[in-house]
Amino acid sequence: MAVDGEIADVFVVEAGSDLAASSRYASWRADWDEAIRAGLRFSRGMNFGLSQLWNEQKFGNYEAFLLLPNDVEFSEGSILRPLVHDLDMHSKIGIISPCSDQWGERNLIPEAGVRYFWFIHNTALMLRREFIQSIANFEAADYMNFLFDGRNFRGYACEMELIAKAYANDWAAAISRKVSVRKNETHLLSKADLIKTEPYEENLLLYIEEGRRWLRQKYGFNSRWSMQLYTKYFYDKFFEFHPELQEFKI
Repeated sequence: MAVDGEIADVFVVEAGSDLAASSRYASWRADWDEAIRAGLRFSRGMNFGLSQLWNEQKFGNYEAFLLLPNDVEFSEGSILRPLVHDLDMHSKIGIISPCSDQWGERNLIPEAGVRYFWFIHNTALMLRREFIQSIANFEAADYMNFLFDGRNFRGYACEMELIAKAYANDWAAAISRKVSVRKNETHLLSKADLIKTEPYEENLLLYIEEGRRWLRQKYGFNSRWSMQLYTKYFYDKFFEFHPELQEFKI
C-alpha cells in the first residue's frame, strides 16, 4: 500500500466497533467480549497488532514499525523516509518520534535535526525491529504482554516505561523535526460514544486514577515524577557508555 507516495504495509486493529460499522480496512478484529465492550486502547492495541504479525510469522519482514493511534494527523510531506533515514544514521536509536509544534521539546531540536530524550509523547512511535526483539515477550505473544504492559489499560506512563527499557538495554529514544505530527483530540471530545470510550474529562480522570494505581503496584512509585527520574537515570547512564553521542543529548 502507498502511504503519502511511500510504499508501506499498513495494518489496522479493529477493537470495540459494532460489527456493522467495522472498518473494511481492518487487518484483525479484537472479537472477545472485553475488547468489544471496552476496546483495547493504545497498549493492548499495539500489543495485539505486533503479536499478530509475530504469530503469523510476518514480524521479520520489517525493519521498523510505526505505531499510530486513530487520532493522529501529519503535516504534508514525506513521513516514512525521513524517520527511516534517521534510524539508518543513528544505529543506537530504538525509538524515534516525529515532532509536534505543540511540544516544548521542539525548541530543543535544531531544524530538521534529531535529539535523544527520556520522555516522548506516544503520539506516533517508530520502533526498530531489533529493539523490539531485545525486550518483547515472545513466550506470551498476545495483546496483554507482547511489548507494553496490558494491565495498564489506559496507557498511563506507558511511553516512559518503554523508553526506560530502551536505555536500560543500550538503545536510545529520539525526536526528529523532519516530520511534524499532532493529535486531533476533537475525536475524543465529540465522538466518545462512537469510539466506545468515556467522555473526555471522565476518561482523563480514570487515566490518572487507574494509572497511578498501576504505577504503585508495579514499581512502588507514588507519582509520575518518580517514573520520570527512573527513566532519566538510564538516559544519563547511556551517555556515560556512549560519550561519542553527547551532541545529541539535551
